[in-house]
Amino acid sequence: MTSSISRRNLLRSSAVGGLGIAIVGSIEAIAGPAAAQAAQTGVKAVGYGPVVADPAGLLALPKGFSYKIVAQAGKTLLESGEPTPSDADGTGFFKGRHGSVLVNNHEIDGTEPYGVPALPGLTYDPGARGGTTNIEVDSRGNRIREYVSVAGTHNNCAGGITPWDTWLTCEETEARAGGALQKDHGYVFEVDPFDRKANLNPIPLKFLGRFAHEAVAVDPHTSAIYETEDAESPLGLYFRWTPPKHFRAGKGALRKLALSKGGDTAGTLEAMSCFKGSKHIADLSEATQPGTTYKVKWVNVPDRDAKTVSVRNQFTNDQVTRSRKLEGAWWSDGGAYFVASFARADDGSANEHDGQVWFYNPKTETVTLKTIFGVNPDPEKDTDYDGPDNITVSPYGGVILAEDGEGVSHLVGVTKQGNAYPMARNDFSTSEFTGPTFSEDGRILYANIQSPGYVFAITGPWGRPGEGDGHGNGHGNDHGHGNDHGHH
Repeated sequence: MTSSISRRNLLRSSAVGGLGIAIVGSIEAIAGPAAAQAAQTGVKAVGYGPVVADPAGLLALPKGFSYKIVAQAGKTLLESGEPTPSDADGTGFFKGRHGSVLVNNHEIDGTEPYGVPALPGLTYDPGARGGTTNIEVDSRGNRIREYVSVAGTHNNCAGGITPWDTWLTCEETEARAGGALQKDHGYVFEVDPFDRKANLNPIPLKFLGRFAHEAVAVDPHTSAIYETEDAESPLGLYFRWTPPKHFRAGKGALRKLALSKGGDTAGTLEAMSCFKGSKHIADLSEATQPGTTYKVKWVNVPDRDAKTVSVRNQFTNDQVTRSRKLEGAWWSDGGAYFVASFARADDGSANEHDGQVWFYNPKTETVTLKTIFGVNPDPEKDTDYDGPDNITVSPYGGVILAEDGEGVSHLVGVTKQGNAYPMARNDFSTSEFTGPTFSEDGRILYANIQSPGYVFAITGPWGRPGEGDGHGNGHGNDHGHGNDHGHH
């Protein structure tokens, strides 16, 4: 996500040896227990084959895949007549009885050209220009209509899908009222993809804490909500919110809880603290080998609304486990995947890397390192990847990561065995990819280029991606009609 600490705005530290640009490890919950060392071998096709340059200079895809522009900032129009807002970010897909809807975050902090219109009844703070739009799409990914669902929020970064088919949109900020802002920010808001009335008078879910939220993943069995924080000085934390004992999840339940007596502190908000045996792990960057597993304990947050001190400053380093740039989150395989985008020695990290994918298992109360990117020595090289951000689990195996690193920007796939492959390349700019999410039937991958703001529907010969060993879907690299694209 673009933020004050985006890697695109940082000077690089010196690259370290060892892992190089290799991705190491596997996604155990998808692939099984064997951990394989992954790298861009280039010997045989990995994934769906190499991406092909786009004649339109926008989105390069593997042979046989194509895209449509679903929405474009400043070009397509909202139902209310204003242009599509800037900076598309975290996105959720929802299948309903009468059609499908994308809920699209807009990571707007006030300087972007196209804000989310502050429509009456849908606006939390008239002084803030972020929010969410809902995009109704047909079975082929064509936009039917697009409209504001929540306005007046600030820097809406990622979020997450709930088991009851709503979207939790996260403000990546700790900004207080002052200047243009009339209210405090740094909250999570719930968005209904289908019921517009349910989004009237937006209510911050203060019980989830006030901090620089990035993304959330929701346990469908317990309704616990896991949250990532993208922050520094000190580094961010990983949180778990446990609902109160008699909470019954469902549409409107979080809003009702927030409005209830004592709703601001309903349930329990805790920060993660990791251990290897009796040794406390102060920083997730201490893990350098896939398969590394830590036992997790949870520490209660004293003041979740951060009235005087930011939440992460309410703990000492020996109480919690921190990480640089905790980013995307996704619930799958009985647990919560979450991403650490990178780490550098000069920010206080124990070891340097260009991305980690972690998996929290609530049954064993452990976190396991699934994938790690070594420091990328050449970000301008098309086959080198760094800075994973948003994450989605692919219905075809492995995961898809949105790259927010330096140089060339990709959607990066990681296969079952841990091999990295390009799913898409930004041929337009160096802007990050955001919001990857599959349609319910797995036929369409939706994803965004944040700046200037494109929402894409990607289709093609999906199947199990090749592992670079001659095995895979058997057709994903050979069939199709080039890189045709359609503008809607």
